[in-house]
Formats: sequence, structure tokens, C-alpha cells
Amino acid sequence: MTRKFFILTILILIISTILIKNYTKKLDEKIFSVKENINYLTSIEELVKLEHDYLSSPSKLLDFYNLYFDNELKYTLKKNIQIITDINQIDFKNTD
Repeated sequence: MTRKFFILTILILIISTILIKNYTKKLDEKIFSVKENINYLTSIEELVKLEHDYLSSPSKLLDFYNLYFDNELKYTLKKNIQIITDINQIDFKNTD
């Protein structure tokens, strides 16, 4: 009787160990996936912050203007700006 009890106990321990290992393996995979997503989103956030900080400073905008456009841009009043919803609406003859 004690021998059967001992064998039964060992079998229960083996089965419970297998179940626990499988469960923890799945949890580890989920944790890894979530950590990877967090790392990816963190890196994107840092890039966006860097881009915003770099491009939003007025001195940088003036530097870019001088570097790339060099007096090619012209001042336009807000009332003269049109929103184009159709490419056929563009008047190419009147662009000064």
C-alpha cells in the first residue's frame, strides 16, 4: 500500500512539474514579447522627441532656411493661401 502511495505521489509531482513548466514558459514568452514591444515603442518615442526638439527650435529653422532655401521662399499672406482638394484646381500660370 505504501509503495502504491509513493508511486502515485511521484507521478503527481512529475505531472504538476510538467504543467508548471509549460505555464511558466508561456508566461516568459509573453513577458519577452511585451518587453520587446516596450523597447520598440521607447525607441520610437525617443526619435520623435529628438526630431521635435531638433526641428522646433527657431534657430534651427532659420539655419535650415539659410542652408537649403537661400532666399527662395517668399512671404505670403494667410488670406492668399488656398486649400487644394483637386489637382485640376491648380493654376500654374499665376505662380510668382
